[in-house]
Amino acid sequence: MQADCDAFNRRHAVGDVIRVWTGPREGDPVERVTTSPACILGGHTAVVYVKGGGGCIALSHVESHEQS
Repeated sequence: MQADCDAFNRRHAVGDVIRVWTGPREGDPVERVTTSPACILGGHTAVVYVKGGGGCIALSHVESHEQS
């Protein structure tokens, strides 16, 4: 998980717009603005905090850099 956070943080700065799914990875993702570096939440999920809804989003629900 830490490797996933580190990779995300190399690609994205706080304040970047990212595309995410706020529920199941179905349909089109929505845009959110990062408010923190990616981190591990509760020892079990790699997340990034965002504004615009959702609080934090699991990195598994962030559109990958290669897709954007």
